[in-house]
Amino acid sequence: MNIRLEIEYKGKEFAGWQFQPGLSTIQGEIEQAIKKTTGKDVAVIGAGRTDAGVHALHQVANFKIEHSLPPEKYKNALNYYLPRTILIKDSTAVDDSFHARRSALWRHYRYITDTSKSALHFEYRWEIAHALVLSRLHDAASIILGEHDFSAFCTVASQKEQNFCRIMNAQWQSDGSLFIFDIVANRFLHSMVRSLVGLMVEVGKPNDCLTLKEFGDIMSSGDHTRIKHVAPARGLYLVNVGY
Repeated sequence: MNIRLEIEYKGKEFAGWQFQPGLSTIQGEIEQAIKKTTGKDVAVIGAGRTDAGVHALHQVANFKIEHSLPPEKYKNALNYYLPRTILIKDSTAVDDSFHARRSALWRHYRYITDTSKSALHFEYRWEIAHALVLSRLHDAASIILGEHDFSAFCTVASQKEQNFCRIMNAQWQSDGSLFIFDIVANRFLHSMVRSLVGLMVEVGKPNDCLTLKEFGDIMSSGDHTRIKHVAPARGLYLVNVGY
Protein backbone atom coordinates (compact mmCIF):
# COMPACT_ATOMS: atom_id res chain seq x y z
CA MET A 1 0.00 0.00 0.00
CA ASN A 2 1.21 3.50 -0.84
CA ILE A 3 0.48 6.03 1.92
CA ARG A 4 0.51 9.78 1.32
CA LEU A 5 1.20 12.11 4.25
CA GLU A 6 0.47 15.83 4.57
CA ILE A 7 2.94 17.30 7.07
CA GLU A 8 3.60 20.52 8.94
CA TYR A 9 6.77 21.16 10.92
CA LYS A 10 8.89 23.72 12.71
CA GLY A 11 12.39 23.37 11.31
CA LYS A 12 14.46 25.04 14.01
CA GLU A 13 15.50 21.95 15.96
CA PHE A 14 16.07 19.67 12.95
CA ALA A 15 19.00 19.19 10.58
CA GLY A 16 16.66 19.42 7.60
CA TRP A 17 14.29 16.96 5.96
CA GLN A 18 16.71 14.30 4.71
CA PHE A 19 17.91 11.49 6.97
CA GLN A 20 21.44 11.98 8.33
CA PRO A 21 23.07 9.46 10.69
CA GLY A 22 23.40 10.79 14.21
CA LEU A 23 21.24 13.87 13.55
CA SER A 24 17.57 14.62 14.15
CA THR A 25 15.79 15.12 10.81
CA ILE A 26 12.15 15.26 9.75
CA GLN A 27 12.44 12.14 7.58
CA GLY A 28 14.26 10.29 10.34
CA GLU A 29 11.67 11.16 12.98
CA ILE A 30 8.77 10.05 10.75
CA GLU A 31 10.47 6.79 9.81
CA GLN A 32 11.08 6.05 13.49
CA ALA A 33 7.41 6.76 14.23
CA ILE A 34 6.35 4.34 11.48
CA LYS A 35 8.70 1.72 12.90
CA LYS A 36 7.18 2.15 16.38
CA THR A 37 3.66 1.98 14.93
CA THR A 38 4.06 -1.00 12.59
CA GLY A 39 7.36 -2.67 13.49
CA LYS A 40 8.53 -2.16 9.90
CA ASP A 41 11.39 -0.20 8.38
CA VAL A 42 10.27 1.99 5.49
CA ALA A 43 11.76 4.82 3.42
CA VAL A 44 9.72 8.02 3.51
CA ILE A 45 9.98 10.19 0.37
CA GLY A 46 9.45 13.94 0.70
CA ALA A 47 8.37 16.36 -2.02
CA GLY A 48 10.99 18.90 -0.95
CA ARG A 49 14.28 18.29 0.84
CA THR A 50 14.10 21.35 3.06
CA ASP A 51 17.35 22.53 4.64
CA ALA A 52 18.20 22.69 8.33
CA GLY A 53 16.00 25.24 10.08
CA VAL A 54 13.45 25.57 7.26
CA HIS A 55 9.78 25.23 8.19
CA ALA A 56 6.90 23.59 6.30
CA LEU A 57 3.26 24.58 6.28
CA HIS A 58 2.41 21.77 3.86
CA GLN A 59 5.03 19.17 3.03
CA VAL A 60 3.94 16.05 1.14
CA ALA A 61 5.52 12.62 1.58
CA ASN A 62 4.78 9.00 0.80
CA PHE A 63 5.92 5.55 1.83
CA LYS A 64 5.03 2.01 0.80
CA ILE A 65 4.12 -0.60 3.39
CA GLU A 66 2.24 -3.88 3.78
CA HIS A 67 0.28 -3.60 7.02
CA SER A 68 -3.28 -3.98 8.25
CA LEU A 69 -3.52 -0.46 9.71
CA PRO A 70 -6.07 1.57 7.69
CA PRO A 71 -4.45 4.50 5.81
CA GLU A 72 -6.41 7.18 7.66
CA LYS A 73 -5.20 5.79 11.01
CA TYR A 74 -1.54 6.60 10.31
CA LYS A 75 -2.22 10.28 11.04
CA ASN A 76 -3.01 9.82 14.74
CA ALA A 77 -0.73 6.84 15.19
CA LEU A 78 2.34 8.69 13.95
CA ASN A 79 1.49 11.91 15.79
CA TYR A 80 1.48 9.91 19.02
CA TYR A 81 5.20 9.17 18.57
CA LEU A 82 6.33 12.33 16.80
CA PRO A 83 7.68 15.40 18.61
CA ARG A 84 5.22 18.28 18.95
CA THR A 85 7.15 20.23 16.28
CA ILE A 86 6.14 17.72 13.56
CA LEU A 87 2.47 17.23 12.76
CA ILE A 88 0.89 14.75 10.35
CA LYS A 89 -2.16 16.67 9.08
CA ASP A 90 -3.57 13.84 6.96
CA SER A 91 -2.81 10.30 5.77
CA THR A 92 -4.46 8.64 2.76
CA ALA A 93 -3.96 5.72 0.39
CA VAL A 94 -2.81 6.69 -3.11
CA ASP A 95 -2.01 4.88 -6.34
CA ASP A 96 1.24 2.91 -6.35
CA SER A 97 2.59 5.21 -9.07
CA PHE A 98 2.48 8.27 -6.78
CA HIS A 99 5.94 9.52 -5.81
CA ALA A 100 5.97 12.62 -3.59
CA ARG A 101 9.05 14.12 -5.27
CA ARG A 102 8.92 12.90 -8.88
CA SER A 103 5.16 13.34 -9.28
CA ALA A 104 5.25 16.97 -8.11
CA LEU A 105 4.60 19.63 -10.78
CA TRP A 106 5.52 22.62 -8.64
CA ARG A 107 6.54 23.73 -5.17
CA HIS A 108 5.61 26.98 -3.46
CA TYR A 109 8.04 28.57 -0.99
CA ARG A 110 7.60 31.75 1.06
CA TYR A 111 10.27 33.86 2.72
CA ILE A 112 9.42 36.37 5.46
CA THR A 113 11.62 39.35 6.28
CA ASP A 114 10.92 42.05 8.88
CA THR A 115 12.38 45.54 9.08
CA SER A 116 11.47 45.73 12.78
CA LYS A 117 12.30 43.54 15.75
CA SER A 118 10.01 41.19 17.68
CA ALA A 119 10.58 39.29 20.90
CA LEU A 120 7.94 36.72 19.86
CA HIS A 121 8.48 36.14 16.14
CA PHE A 122 12.23 36.54 15.52
CA GLU A 123 12.69 32.78 15.16
CA TYR A 124 10.32 32.72 12.17
CA ARG A 125 11.62 35.56 10.01
CA TRP A 126 14.76 37.44 8.98
CA GLU A 127 14.99 40.74 10.83
CA ILE A 128 16.71 43.30 8.60
CA ALA A 129 18.31 46.40 10.09
CA HIS A 130 17.39 48.73 7.22
CA ALA A 131 14.34 49.74 5.21
CA LEU A 132 13.36 48.05 1.95
CA VAL A 133 11.98 49.61 -1.22
CA LEU A 134 9.13 47.39 -2.46
CA SER A 135 9.28 48.60 -6.08
CA ARG A 136 12.92 47.54 -6.34
CA LEU A 137 12.09 44.12 -4.92
CA HIS A 138 9.31 43.79 -7.53
CA ASP A 139 11.77 44.63 -10.30
CA ALA A 140 14.27 42.03 -9.10
CA ALA A 141 11.57 39.36 -8.86
CA SER A 142 10.44 40.02 -12.43
CA ILE A 143 13.93 39.21 -13.74
CA ILE A 144 13.83 35.61 -12.51
CA LEU A 145 10.46 34.70 -14.07
CA GLY A 146 10.63 31.96 -16.70
CA GLU A 147 13.29 29.30 -17.21
CA HIS A 148 16.87 30.16 -16.29
CA ASP A 149 20.11 28.59 -15.13
CA PHE A 150 20.20 29.24 -11.38
CA SER A 151 23.74 27.94 -10.75
CA ALA A 152 24.66 31.28 -9.14
CA PHE A 153 22.03 30.67 -6.47
CA CYS A 154 23.13 27.12 -5.60
CA THR A 155 26.07 26.07 -3.45
CA VAL A 156 28.81 24.68 -5.67
CA ALA A 157 28.87 21.30 -3.90
CA SER A 158 25.16 20.81 -4.63
CA GLN A 159 25.11 21.82 -8.30
CA LYS A 160 23.81 19.28 -10.80
CA GLU A 161 24.71 18.64 -14.43
CA GLN A 162 22.00 21.13 -15.33
CA ASN A 163 20.67 23.77 -12.96
CA PHE A 164 17.74 25.14 -14.95
CA CYS A 165 14.51 25.88 -13.07
CA ARG A 166 11.22 27.24 -14.40
CA ILE A 167 9.85 30.03 -12.21
CA MET A 168 6.07 30.26 -12.59
CA ASN A 169 5.49 32.99 -10.04
CA ALA A 170 7.77 35.30 -8.05
CA GLN A 171 6.46 38.30 -6.16
CA TRP A 172 7.02 40.45 -3.10
CA GLN A 173 4.34 42.00 -0.93
CA SER A 174 4.52 44.19 2.15
CA ASP A 175 2.39 44.25 5.30
CA GLY A 176 3.57 46.91 7.71
CA SER A 177 7.18 46.08 8.54
CA LEU A 178 6.92 42.64 6.90
CA PHE A 179 8.26 42.06 3.38
CA ILE A 180 7.16 38.65 2.09
CA PHE A 181 8.51 36.85 -0.96
CA ASP A 182 6.51 34.05 -2.63
CA ILE A 183 8.01 31.87 -5.34
CA VAL A 184 6.58 28.91 -7.29
CA ALA A 185 8.78 26.74 -9.51
CA ASN A 186 8.97 23.27 -11.00
CA ARG A 187 12.12 22.57 -8.97
CA PHE A 188 14.51 24.26 -6.58
CA LEU A 189 18.25 23.93 -6.05
CA HIS A 190 19.95 23.68 -2.67
CA SER A 191 19.83 27.08 -0.88
CA MET A 192 18.31 28.66 -4.02
CA VAL A 193 15.46 30.62 -2.38
CA ARG A 194 17.65 31.87 0.48
CA SER A 195 20.34 32.97 -1.98
CA LEU A 196 17.76 34.75 -4.14
CA VAL A 197 16.31 36.56 -1.13
CA GLY A 198 19.76 37.53 0.12
CA LEU A 199 20.60 39.15 -3.22
CA MET A 200 17.16 40.74 -3.69
CA VAL A 201 17.44 42.41 -0.29
CA GLU A 202 20.63 44.05 -1.58
CA VAL A 203 18.62 45.39 -4.53
CA GLY A 204 15.87 46.58 -2.18
CA LYS A 205 18.08 48.77 0.00
CA PRO A 206 17.15 52.48 -0.05
CA ASN A 207 20.82 53.48 -0.28
CA ASP A 208 23.95 51.90 -1.77
CA CYS A 209 21.76 49.25 -3.34
CA LEU A 210 22.72 46.61 -5.87
CA THR A 211 21.48 47.67 -9.31
CA LEU A 212 19.17 45.52 -11.41
CA LYS A 213 21.95 45.20 -14.00
CA GLU A 214 24.32 43.91 -11.32
CA PHE A 215 21.61 41.50 -10.13
CA GLY A 216 21.18 40.20 -13.69
CA ASP A 217 24.95 39.93 -14.21
CA ILE A 218 25.34 37.82 -11.06
CA MET A 219 22.42 35.63 -12.12
CA SER A 220 23.92 34.98 -15.57
CA SER A 221 27.45 34.45 -14.22
CA GLY A 222 26.64 31.12 -12.55
CA ASP A 223 29.09 32.11 -9.80
CA HIS A 224 27.74 31.44 -6.30
CA THR A 225 30.72 33.18 -4.68
CA ARG A 226 29.24 36.49 -5.81
CA ILE A 227 26.28 35.98 -3.45
CA LYS A 228 27.55 37.79 -0.36
CA HIS A 229 24.54 37.24 1.88
CA VAL A 230 22.41 34.08 2.01
CA ALA A 231 19.20 34.67 3.94
CA PRO A 232 18.93 32.62 7.17
CA ALA A 233 16.83 29.45 7.15
CA ARG A 234 14.44 30.62 9.87
CA GLY A 235 12.46 32.84 7.47
CA LEU A 236 11.78 30.16 4.85
CA TYR A 237 8.61 28.05 4.58
CA LEU A 238 7.49 25.31 2.20
CA VAL A 239 3.90 26.43 1.64
CA ASN A 240 2.48 23.84 -0.75
CA VAL A 241 3.21 21.25 -3.44
CA GLY A 242 1.18 20.81 -6.61
CA TYR A 243 0.42 17.55 -8.44
